[in-house]
Amino acid sequence: MKILEIADFHNDIENTLNFLDKLSMLEFDVIVCPGDFTDYNVPKGFTKIDLVAFILEELKVFKKPILAVPGNMDLEIIDFLEEEKVSIHGKSKIINGYGFYGFGGARTPFETPFEPSEEEIRKGLEAGLKEIRNCENKIQVTHVPPFKTKVDIISSGAHVGSEVVRSFIEKEQPLVEICSHIHEARGVDEIGRTKIINSGRFPEGYCGLISIEDKKIEAKIVNLI
Repeated sequence: MKILEIADFHNDIENTLNFLDKLSMLEFDVIVCPGDFTDYNVPKGFTKIDLVAFILEELKVFKKPILAVPGNMDLEIIDFLEEEKVSIHGKSKIINGYGFYGFGGARTPFETPFEPSEEEIRKGLEAGLKEIRNCENKIQVTHVPPFKTKVDIISSGAHVGSEVVRSFIEKEQPLVEICSHIHEARGVDEIGRTKIINSGRFPEGYCGLISIEDKKIEAKIVNLI
């Protein structure tokens, strides 16, 4: 299984298009988008749904399954992701024997549109995991990274990830945790046997690649510039 992670578009369609063309150089079986397709304001004449629809249509060109959870900026597109059959927000999907489950949103100091509580994140992850409990190979997808890791550190040095996401990893030990949200903390880390990846902002030329073969997991950040 080869997974492509792209995240944190924040309405930047121009740069997103530039780097989408370069994805054809990579090999992957599924595309995972852990949120923040949109931002506070959208270009004149567009809605948030217009922008997400455009990104999804461009991704469909690769003819690979697409999975997504909403980011903290994405409240208005949650139903649309569901309609497009790409959502694993509080639910799950099995692809080639791998069970993907997740939950979106993130708490911030800025009162952004979608900031679920830790309890809501816990219940959402539990609901998704319940559907694939018997699947041997599990992959967790959240917008917010797990607390106190290399991928949840802001510029001040503080850890701002989710304690619930971390505890879920510690308890369930999925093969991979895919997250985003903290742009400056792109990178790879581990909790137990779980590989963690935050790919950073795709419009800045960054994406993540995860390769799983016989339980051997490799995760890396790819710079498309």
